[in-house]
Amino acid sequence: MKLLVIAACLGAALCAGATATEVKVLSAGAVEPGLARAAAAYKSATGNTVSIQFNTAPQLVKKLADGAVADVLIAPPGVFDAQAKNGKIIADGRIRLGRVGAGILVRAGAPLPDISTVAALKRALAAADTVIYNTASSGLYIEKMLDRIGVGAEVKAKTTRYPTGEAVMMHIIKGTGTEIGFGAITEIKLFEPKGAKLVGPLPADVQNYTTYDAATLANAPTRDAAKAFLTYLASPDAKKIFADAGIE
Repeated sequence: MKLLVIAACLGAALCAGATATEVKVLSAGAVEPGLARAAAAYKSATGNTVSIQFNTAPQLVKKLADGAVADVLIAPPGVFDAQAKNGKIIADGRIRLGRVGAGILVRAGAPLPDISTVAALKRALAAADTVIYNTASSGLYIEKMLDRIGVGAEVKAKTTRYPTGEAVMMHIIKGTGTEIGFGAITEIKLFEPKGAKLVGPLPADVQNYTTYDAATLANAPTRDAAKAFLTYLASPDAKKIFADAGIE
């Protein structure tokens, strides 16, 4: 892996033997487990650091509208398409990182509900004291999915929503009673050491995958460094890191 990264960045004088460079990244939170490990591997190979701010998709859009300055953006395609029209990203060199499925969680030690089928999921939701999910793009899907399977109205009165996935995780971890939460599988796994428990993915009939792309921002302070980092993210070694973190 080190040879691959060094070869990719020699032309930009970004290797460990040159002055270390910081790559600033604005990223959606669902890819955090894979991106954090990839950033550490990149630093080990090149000496360059990667500074990452994780946000929800709506927060990323607001930051860009407010003039945030960074080198790389990682977000769902819908965000990219809008930012390309606004001239905020450099479309050439845009890469696909992978996709993340939605999952269901409870607090560690709580009974695991049966969610193996849509019918089983409906029974679990009916039995739950509280249903928790976010107001970001993944939460919008969950809201529509609940209506689609016929339980939206039934669970509305006992539903709590938060702006971020992290807030959902912390509610579940600190909660009591029978509570069911929804979130990105990667994010749930990230919070398992803190007391969350991944029950499993949504049933296949209602599963939803969010894809994530990466590209250089038009206002990138270190554009060559951004391109070198994207080259690494597209490499087989980086792809394996993401796959191991649950990003397909």
